[in-house]
Formats: sequence, C-alpha cells, structure tokens
Amino acid sequence: MPPAFRRAVEALRSARLRPEIEIDPTRPPQRLAPYAYAVEAAVVDGEEDLADGRLVLLHDPDGHEAWKGTFRLVTLVRAELEPEMAADPLLPEVCWSWLTGAMEARGLAYGEASGTVTMAGSHYFGGLADRRPATQIEIRASWTPREGLGGVPDTGAHLAAWCDLLCQIAGLPPAPAEPTVGATGTVSGAGIVSLPQRRGPQQP
Repeated sequence: MPPAFRRAVEALRSARLRPEIEIDPTRPPQRLAPYAYAVEAAVVDGEEDLADGRLVLLHDPDGHEAWKGTFRLVTLVRAELEPEMAADPLLPEVCWSWLTGAMEARGLAYGEASGTVTMAGSHYFGGLADRRPATQIEIRASWTPREGLGGVPDTGAHLAAWCDLLCQIAGLPPAPAEPTVGATGTVSGAGIVSLPQRRGPQQP
C-alpha cells in the first residue's frame, strides 16, 4: 500500500463526525483503481434511517487523466423526501448545490466534479394501499480532492463534508458543537455546515 494512500485512509478512519452518523468500512470496488477504500454511512434517528450512502476513495499512484490527480472520491447518497420537497422542480439543482456547498463551506479544494441527481416515485396498491406515495432522491457524484502536503488530500475533511450532505438531505438541523473524542475512542458532537433545512416549513 503506497504511503500516500495509507495516510489518506487513516484520515478517513479518524474523521470526527456528529453522533447521528453511523459509519462502517465496507468492501470497495475492485477494478476502478489500483487502490480503493470504502465506507457506508447512515443518518439515524432512533431506529429510523433518514438517509444513507457510500463513499469510495480511489487512488492511482500514476495519476488518472480523467481525474486530473491521483485520488478520486465517488459517492452514492439516498433519502426519502417529504411530499412538499418532492414537488419542487428545482430540487435536483438544490441537492447538487448541497454537495458542492458542503465542501466549499469547509474550504475544501476540489476539481472535475460530476454526477447525477435522480428522483423516483413509488405508489402503493393492493395490500400496501394504505401507504402514502413516496419519493426517493439519489445523488451519484465523484470529484478529485486536491492534494496537500506530501501529495495527500484532506480526506477526513472531505468525509466530514460528505456527512454534512447526508445530514442535510436527511433534514437535520445544524450541529454547532465541536467534535470531541471520548475515553473509549468514540466520537461525538461535530460541526456541520449550515444549509437550508429540507424537511418541514421554515421557522420565522
């Protein structure tokens, strides 16, 4: 494992995230790059998952022409929308701005960003007819984190920004508390970029 990739992975593992985020490593894709590391995360409220996603770190020590760098982050984020949000024709543009805004709010440099925002509606019939219609939003995106000292990007900060997106699409309010590490090594309380809330009416 190249030292730069090892340090990038260590930064992901040590990132400080707010307590509503449950995150675990998962099997990364095998053929996208010589080296890969992946995590799965969910925004949890009690027993309910409000949003979930996957973030993959790719590394090619020789560089990649399409990436314009040696690292690449790839993500999939999913959530169910409130009906009033699903009716907003500008929602795809807003969701994409949540991703770019989360990184910019943390002062992160990135390039070659691309992706899709997809909305899918579900209507229930027969034995499921008592369920109300539901709309799911899905964001697929990738970007090149700019490399810092030693040729290693601040992957921990990019993960935190990605979790900001998860919390934003889940409709959670900002959490201004600074992150702290407990005696057992667990992490609780972290800052989140203040973006417009998704769920419910705006408070006066």
